[in-house]
Amino acid sequence: MFTITEILALVVPFIFGLLIGVLIRRLIGVALVLFAILILAVALGYLSPSAAISILQSLGYTAYQAAEKLGVLKSMIPFSSLTFIIGLIIGLLIK
Repeated sequence: MFTITEILALVVPFIFGLLIGVLIRRLIGVALVLFAILILAVALGYLSPSAAISILQSLGYTAYQAAEKLGVLKSMIPFSSLTFIIGLIIGLLIK
């Protein structure tokens, strides 16, 4: 049948994909809520449009820095594995 090494070679990328999919889904949800709060604050006059643009620019810069630091992890994730892609899709679809 299958050896433990073969099973792990299939399961580990799947779990990585699943976790990354769930993380991406939650990050998108949080980003949409924060964007809605920002738009509402501008619409109600709590923030000026220039202050909102400044906040968005600083968030973009911070996200860029975080993406650079995560570049090291990018080389460790098995993007080409079919089980990773299946796990990622399932993770994105899980509510």
